[in-house]
Amino acid sequence: MKLGTDSDYNKNEDNSAYRYTEDRLGATKKKKNSVFRSILIFSGYIAGLLLVILVAGMLTTWIDDKLEKSAKDLAVSAGAELLPEDQEVTLTQAELNTMLQEAREAAAAKAVVNTQTDVEAEKAQAREEVLGQIKSGLETGDQSMVEVLRPLYPEEIVVVSNGKFHFVPINRELRQNDYSEENLTVLDTGEYQYMNGEEVISHKGIDVSKFQGTIDWEAVAEDGVEFAFLRVAYRGYGTGKMVEDSTFEDNMQGALDAGIHPGAYIYSQAIDEDEIREEAEIVISKLEPFGVKCPIVFDVEKTVDSTGRMNQLSVEERTNLTLLFCQIVEEAGYKPIVYHNLEMGSLMLDIETLEQYDKWLAYYNGDMYYPYAYSIWQYTDKGKVNGIKGNVDMNISFTAFWED
Repeated sequence: MKLGTDSDYNKNEDNSAYRYTEDRLGATKKKKNSVFRSILIFSGYIAGLLLVILVAGMLTTWIDDKLEKSAKDLAVSAGAELLPEDQEVTLTQAELNTMLQEAREAAAAKAVVNTQTDVEAEKAQAREEVLGQIKSGLETGDQSMVEVLRPLYPEEIVVVSNGKFHFVPINRELRQNDYSEENLTVLDTGEYQYMNGEEVISHKGIDVSKFQGTIDWEAVAEDGVEFAFLRVAYRGYGTGKMVEDSTFEDNMQGALDAGIHPGAYIYSQAIDEDEIREEAEIVISKLEPFGVKCPIVFDVEKTVDSTGRMNQLSVEERTNLTLLFCQIVEEAGYKPIVYHNLEMGSLMLDIETLEQYDKWLAYYNGDMYYPYAYSIWQYTDKGKVNGIKGNVDMNISFTAFWED
């Protein structure tokens, strides 16, 4: 190895110093450039943010102007008077109350419109349901028109009289029955029984007159008949003549001997108080020899012949005569019962006036439709009972009235 000279050393030292100085200057320059770039970027961010704020403010002002213009246009179209923008609006309490009232009325009117729309929609739906029910009921052929209509009017008695439909409001203040079809059993023989669970709580009965001829009362009793109403007499609906039933005495004695609880009835066509008293006296006098205080029934019916005597009476007149009969027999110590059908009980008698007396209803449908209280139900005139030839009226009693 050859050692270098001093001049070579000095030369190398000078070169190193130069490179060191140049490197420092370059680093300083780079640092300054980096700071400058950072400042520029930060300034750009600030400028962008200011620009966004400026644009947002201009957009908000533009939207407010548009909304204000739209509101003014709407007010003008509604006929409102615009006030200058710089004018302060002052309202009195009365003016404020008026504005509030107008707002309430406007809201109420809108609500009424909505309510009316809802009501009309509900009416349309109900109408379709009713028409569908009527159509379905008639298409089956199992129901008459009146039977189809009845479920649609639960607060009215629907009854046909003189070729017209009548809708009679039900008086819920009067005594109502609580019978249910679910408790009604119809046997294969057509006999009705009213049940409480598995127990028969109704009593089997019949009503007879000379039309049943001679009756074997022992056979009747063996067939389960517990009570029988026997006709004492009837009044002609044309002549008004009283006619005694020729079989009454035999039927009364036969029923008593067979252990059947008897009752007596008279078919009335009385049109004044004198005739009512005559009818009551005949029944009482016919019962006295037997020494029994059985129920006495006032049979009030509308005749098929429109000229029938009792058909000509008003509801008030017919009701007052019925009431008088009940009062007379009650004073004599007997229990009065009023016999009527659906038409008579709905249209031809004032049931409220006769509220205190038991009723015997003649109704030949199994739907237990009549709403008011009654204790005996005649459900057919084509029944069959051992010991009686031909048809006989069949009844059930919901109480053991002979124990009263």
